[in-house]
Amino acid sequence: MRKLEKFKSTNPNSMALWWQVKNPIVVCFNFLIIFICRYMPSLMLKRGLYLLTGMKVGRNVGVGLEATFDIFFPELIEIGDDCVIGYRATVLAHEFLVGEWRKGRTVIGKRVMLGANSTVLAGVTVGDGATISAMSLVNEDVPAGAFVGGIPAKRIK
Repeated sequence: MRKLEKFKSTNPNSMALWWQVKNPIVVCFNFLIIFICRYMPSLMLKRGLYLLTGMKVGRNVGVGLEATFDIFFPELIEIGDDCVIGYRATVLAHEFLVGEWRKGRTVIGKRVMLGANSTVLAGVTVGDGATISAMSLVNEDVPAGAFVGGIPAKRIK
């Protein structure tokens, strides 16, 4: 089950007030770092830059080209050692909805394979050794060692 904090908004379009949620200078800094890392081939340099945003990134983490992380709350994202984050994968830690917004810690365990073009939503925990198939939407916790895929992601074997 996703663990999310909920916040009510006075405006039905809660995203219109994003600047009240997080300092715009911090969001711009996070955006620049994450955008630069999307096209950077050096995995070691990427890891160092991600750490500047507050993300917790383990050792030997491979992040594919064009992978994207939450620019509002990267400090709520944890990636364990020896993970592979596939090409164009997305990992989020917040979501803006009509009349409210939510945020939650997103944890990717050790030795996780997150397939290309997959999305992990805010508040999800992916257990150690899990494999997420390409083109999957992970909207619920994934147990350790599980192989999941699809939209939404379901256990495959």
